[in-house]
Amino acid sequence: MSATIDRTDVEQKPPIRPGLRFGTVVSFVWRPWPVIVTAIIAAVAFVAFCASIRMGAFPLTFGEVLQALVGRGDSMTHFIIVELRMPRALVAIIVGAALGMSGAIVQSIARNALASPDILGITAGAGVAAVFLVTSTGTLAATLNNGIGLPVVALAGGLATGALVYLLAVRGGVDGMRLILVGIAITALMRALIDWMLVRADIRDVARAQAWLVGSLESRSWTDVWSALAIAVPAVVLALGAAFALRAVQLGDDVALGLGVRLGWTRAILLIAAVLLAAAGVSAAGPIAFVAFVSPQLAMRLTRLPTPPLIPSAFMGAALLACADLVARTLFSVALPVGIVTAAVGGPFLVYLLVRQNLKGAT
Repeated sequence: MSATIDRTDVEQKPPIRPGLRFGTVVSFVWRPWPVIVTAIIAAVAFVAFCASIRMGAFPLTFGEVLQALVGRGDSMTHFIIVELRMPRALVAIIVGAALGMSGAIVQSIARNALASPDILGITAGAGVAAVFLVTSTGTLAATLNNGIGLPVVALAGGLATGALVYLLAVRGGVDGMRLILVGIAITALMRALIDWMLVRADIRDVARAQAWLVGSLESRSWTDVWSALAIAVPAVVLALGAAFALRAVQLGDDVALGLGVRLGWTRAILLIAAVLLAAAGVSAAGPIAFVAFVSPQLAMRLTRLPTPPLIPSAFMGAALLACADLVARTLFSVALPVGIVTAAVGGPFLVYLLVRQNLKGAT
């Protein structure tokens, strides 16, 4: 009798997912569905990348694009693809991936689907620095406005704002809700400064500043590609190194402390990585709205995971921004800044999440 009961209990236990271990440091649970979804998202991003390269006054086929990517084809086609069109497509992929992973980190730390680097004021701080440079006069301002001066200044502004938000929210440990509230206050302050500078500036400088504030991939060069990679790659390594501890943080403070996670140290490292990733994206393409907010939520739903995943969110951000750039260039008679398209998609998605959370709260 007891043997039968024991056998039944064993048969009713849920199956244990197979785990993979590499050495004594790296181990994880094998989940086929998230891997398949991530591969599909990466394929969509690659197709959008190739489609962006083949578009232009001199149309190309996908075959010619693929040949150029592997180092084949004639010299004219190679010049058009590699020197003229590839930087824009690469910046879209890099910036989208950086914003997507940054949004996943912020939402995981705050444990709030409405959190994003936009809320923390990082993009607004970069906007303040960029608008100040564009609307300034003098020899130094004219020198910095050429070449990589504007991205570097925007990066510095984003990093400084992220540090300010962290210092104001770090009292007694970084609490997710306090972080969001401080970020909202700093964002409002930075946007007020932007409006004040635009009102006082020359109308020609205002036009250039507004074009940058919307977010655009127009006229990107290899300098933008390398500068974005120089910031994003170390930040990705930092984020992935703390990914295991992030999983514990996502379960709550009590569980994380019980598992031996140093909450303050872990959150500080992850926030630094998130700030660097967001600043890298903003410095290369301007403050493109809603990519960091939408990408983690879509990736979480498609992979059927309970929390925003880092790598799928990065691929989702790359796919979203590359596809949005295609829409901005093809769907309208005049090419639009890509930030307008992402705002048009992200705004309704934000309303959807707000309504969904209100309905959950009502029940």
